[in-house]
Amino acid sequence: MQAFFVEAFVQQYLIPPARIVLDLDSTDFVLHGHQLGRFFHGYYDAYCYLPLYIFCGDHPLLALLRPSNIDNVVGVLKHLTRIIARLRQCWPGVSILVRGDSGFCREHLMYWCEANGVDFLFGLAKNPRLLRELGPALEQAQQQFAQTGTPTRLFHEFAYRTHDSWSRERRVVGKAEHLAKGPNPRFIVSSLTAAAFAGPALYEQEYCGRGDMENRIKEQQLMLFANRVSCQTMRAKQVRLCLATVAYIVLRALRQYGLAETELAQAQCDTIRVRLLKIGAVIGVHVRRVTVALSEAYPLRELFVRVWEKLCVLAPGVRPAVVGSS
Repeated sequence: MQAFFVEAFVQQYLIPPARIVLDLDSTDFVLHGHQLGRFFHGYYDAYCYLPLYIFCGDHPLLALLRPSNIDNVVGVLKHLTRIIARLRQCWPGVSILVRGDSGFCREHLMYWCEANGVDFLFGLAKNPRLLRELGPALEQAQQQFAQTGTPTRLFHEFAYRTHDSWSRERRVVGKAEHLAKGPNPRFIVSSLTAAAFAGPALYEQEYCGRGDMENRIKEQQLMLFANRVSCQTMRAKQVRLCLATVAYIVLRALRQYGLAETELAQAQCDTIRVRLLKIGAVIGVHVRRVTVALSEAYPLRELFVRVWEKLCVLAPGVRPAVVGSS
């Protein structure tokens, strides 16, 4: 089922992409009972699971259910290796960037990316050495804020290596930002060169672009019930998570190919499910066919027909024997 997500992603491209960005993130499935693998997570302040997601744009490539008593990167390298191997098998010349927050900034991930020709861009947790390096820029940002009264953001780029955990120096970009509530420093580490991306663009465009993945996770989790994990075994719960992810892929494809240039072209999964799909109908089962009769009073009747016709163009053999209403 995990392999299906990658195959569905590959099949949507007629022309190989020149560059793809793989976003890593995890979230919490809060538990309200004594399910198998139940542990307390300090960050989320609850008993929960810690599922791992990999997205490319708005398309999921991995939805992995995990207990919450593990490090955030458990399972990442195994599935990243599998996914990238398949993508390069289909598109040998594609450029790949792996992107994630500071929870994924680990030496073994960065080392693997460097050894396999994959770029990476991770958030980097603050520490005293980083803050000292960024100190002059933070002071300058504070002075500018005092003069203008508006939020100020400066960037400082430098080479950095930890005392013992990193195998080499890497490019770090620090954001020196001063807001009304005080300083707000942030750091990122990347294999992307300054010639390709200057510091501001690397942070504001490349790194901050990963925030949209959180919206896609919420869309799947809250609107398609991916967080319903009440089965007895972890494997059964994983299957339910995969099925919710398949449902998201189906609605995403419906939005892209069926709802394009309609009033629901930008609709979220919940709107599509409730307004377009969750409707009353009379189903008739006959010897040679099954009929679905929809009411003429259905407010989105014309839209439903337009979407159906668009989908029939993609699959000509799926046209119904009779198109009508009751």
